[in-house]
Amino acid sequence: MALLTRAQIDAIDDRTWEDIPVPEWGGEVRLLGLSGTERDAYQASMVRMGSQGNVAGVNLVDNSARLLARCIVGEDFERLYTDKDVRDLGKKNGAVIRRLYKDAQRISGLAKESVEDAAGNSEPARSGPSTSA
Repeated sequence: MALLTRAQIDAIDDRTWEDIPVPEWGGEVRLLGLSGTERDAYQASMVRMGSQGNVAGVNLVDNSARLLARCIVGEDFERLYTDKDVRDLGKKNGAVIRRLYKDAQRISGLAKESVEDAAGNSEPARSGPSTSA
């Protein structure tokens, strides 16, 4: 396989999206997976910084709605909700928000460990086979 050039990489549209049925809302929503920059910004939004510049904790307030606000787009792939609209989105049916949140995580390559990663609390992944019995 040949090495790609920057121009080839830049020309690739590799963002994934899915239209997800939401019967409770009477239609579908389009979820667009986060870009790398958007993913980092979302994870950074979960971190509460202390007065000394250290990590003071994890901010889970409207966490699901914050991700969905970044992922729900219209037919033109433009966001339907801004960061200022997160609270409005968070007021919707919690079961629907949770279901869409899981889809947005999957489409964006976010695992449930993303909260721990953002706080710097995750353990490094193992590589290779385990030697424990």
